[in-house]
Amino acid sequence: MDAHPVLVDVSHLTTYFPIMGGIIRKPVGQVHAVEDISFQIHEQETFSLVGESGCGKSTTGRSILRIIEPTSGTVTFDGVNLSSLSNEEMRKMRKNMQLIFQNPYASLNPRMTVRRLLEEPLNVHLHLSPAETEKEVTWISQAVGLNAEQLDRYPHQFSGGQRQRIAIARALITKPRFVVADEPVSALDVSIQSQILNLLMDLQKELKLSYLFISHDLNVVRRISSKIGVMYLGHIVETGDTEAVYTHPLHPYTRALLSAIPKEDPSDVKERIRLVGDVPSPANPPSGCPFHNRCPECMKVCSETMPEAHSLDGHIVSCHLYD
Repeated sequence: MDAHPVLVDVSHLTTYFPIMGGIIRKPVGQVHAVEDISFQIHEQETFSLVGESGCGKSTTGRSILRIIEPTSGTVTFDGVNLSSLSNEEMRKMRKNMQLIFQNPYASLNPRMTVRRLLEEPLNVHLHLSPAETEKEVTWISQAVGLNAEQLDRYPHQFSGGQRQRIAIARALITKPRFVVADEPVSALDVSIQSQILNLLMDLQKELKLSYLFISHDLNVVRRISSKIGVMYLGHIVETGDTEAVYTHPLHPYTRALLSAIPKEDPSDVKERIRLVGDVPSPANPPSGCPFHNRCPECMKVCSETMPEAHSLDGHIVSCHLYD
């Protein structure tokens, strides 16, 4: 049983993007980016979404924050239905819900110094006095390992790891309760990745943060996560506690992903599960189970009917193998 209450409740979240075509540019189809997904994130918990590129992880994070407006479904934050809020009400809510972007080279304004980058969220959301603003900037810069001399430099004067620290500082300076971390270490060297992950975990304890951590790197996810959701073609096919999913995966797609993780011990020989075929287009998703055309255990029913979610051994898995 979870010790902390639910902070973020995602229920039947669906996000489609229109495909425009023709001379007059009218909708001719839809990209099924996120398809009817549900999960919960408890206070001070890290819930990770994993899956191949293009499976809908980043769109899920942005839809939760309403950076992208979802097509249907609800997202409840601390008991507040975000989809019912006006744009102005949502803007006020954003100080409690922040996003760490994947690419620190693109997400930081090159014309602003680090000091101005950190002051801007405070000016927008908290309206502090100059002395209070300076205090908060000093606090967060020290928390992420930046010194006072670096605050008056521009983003191009920093390394990739330092830029990501700046991006983290900017997201956390309003002291949010919930942070979506979208591939925050994917662009960094392995040694720097470890530093940033340690920083995120330390700040989570200090500020009592809840994370939605988005990544395709299963080793990174295992280190930082409390729970995992495995996404494929816009669907969540399996969720569960981190160690349970890693040690006893139930869905064939989860087993294939885990079999691809490089082993630290060369003598630990484990057969790689190689998936055949390509990921279907989200503009034309297959009938039935979205994974059936690549699944090594596919049955006739898989191509005809969407599997229901089953609760087994602490996991929730959507697969006909468990009907």
